[in-house]
Amino acid sequence: MPAMSKILLPVDFSGRCRGAARYAEALARRFGSEVTVLHVLPPPHYEFSVLEVGGSVLNELYAARTRQAQSDLDAVLQEELAGVRVNRVLLEGDPARKIVEYAEKEQVDLIVMPTHGYGPFRRFILGSVTAKVLHDADRPVWTGVHLEEAPPLERITFRNVLVAVDLSPQAVEPLSWAAWLASACDARLWIIHATPSLEGRAGEYFDPDWRTHLAEQARAEIAKLQEQAGSKAEVLIEDGDAPRVVCSVAKRLGADVLVIGRGSAAGVFGRLRTNAYAIIRQSPCPVVSV
Repeated sequence: MPAMSKILLPVDFSGRCRGAARYAEALARRFGSEVTVLHVLPPPHYEFSVLEVGGSVLNELYAARTRQAQSDLDAVLQEELAGVRVNRVLLEGDPARKIVEYAEKEQVDLIVMPTHGYGPFRRFILGSVTAKVLHDADRPVWTGVHLEEAPPLERITFRNVLVAVDLSPQAVEPLSWAAWLASACDARLWIIHATPSLEGRAGEYFDPDWRTHLAEQARAEIAKLQEQAGSKAEVLIEDGDAPRVVCSVAKRLGADVLVIGRGSAAGVFGRLRTNAYAIIRQSPCPVVSV
């Protein structure tokens, strides 16, 4: 059964981390979680390694760099996380790899981090660290392009949980996680499934019954998934491009969080999992990739 006793909050000391911290605090207050604030100090830049200085001077440079990072870590997000149990950890190495390794070692229940998109094109960009964590982590990852604009703590609510599913057996996992979150938060649970758009090309005959047939088939498969997951969600089925459909429904419902599966899947109904990054970039609300 899913849990939320340990939340991992990687930080890079930028303003983007503050919004992510608000969501981490909101979840920690609700579930009584411990929040680990993790900063990974990248290896020294190449220019430091080729400095023509004595070994003692180089060692002091490294030590000063580490002391400054520890000081920054001790000070960051003090106000935002004042009401929860906080653990602060400093590591050195490749940031994405160390985040994933720490999450696995400590068996954290959720990683919360912003996408690190920049400027007017942020909806089309996932920061490299976030993208690597999404690809490699075997833990749910809470992220989204709007995390840095998180509302004040008192306005963060979880009333509508939307889960997007394909029809693969792997869809049970995100559905189970979403059902658990909705139940724990006394929220309404919705399922969205996107079927392929079957509009005929100009001059071609298109049988409109095919859309009905696909929807009926999808509902039957989703019913099986719900039985396995133990969920009782309201089901919405719409045709079209999966990211567009999923994000449009999230906006229409006023979803507070969108849950998706991530990974690879083949076939028509595997499109959702191959579109995970596109959904994260376009979603109007935070996305949990399970």
